Amino acid sequence: MTDDRIERLRRICLALPEVTERISHGQPAWFVREKKQFVMATEFPQEGRVHLRCAAPDGVQSLLVEADPEKFFIPPYVGHRGWLGVRLDVPTDWDEIADLVEDAWRTVAPKRLAAEYDATRHDS
Repeated sequence: MTDDRIERLRRICLALPEVTERISHGQPAWFVREKKQFVMATEFPQEGRVHLRCAAPDGVQSLLVEADPEKFFIPPYVGHRGWLGVRLDVPTDWDEIADLVEDAWRTVAPKRLAAEYDATRHDS
């Protein structure tokens, strides 16, 4: 079950432009242009827990944590930078996860890359 969630998260992340994956701190993580991390998965397989940590636009972290503290949390180590924690071991809206991942990507992606991505999406 945990692997399925990580695989779904992987597909969402890797669908964005110039994203690569590598292990960071023992966990799967995704980077823009191999430099700027925007999402990290954290698994606790023996407990059946899995969550993601992601960059978030200014103000989003506190809004979501206050709105639904059962699903969203301030993650250790990166929470002070505005990153958001999202539990994936609760009922998960994968469209919402895709939106959060895209927002995280936009938070760290170069402006020109984000603009090119937007242009290709509007052309299709």
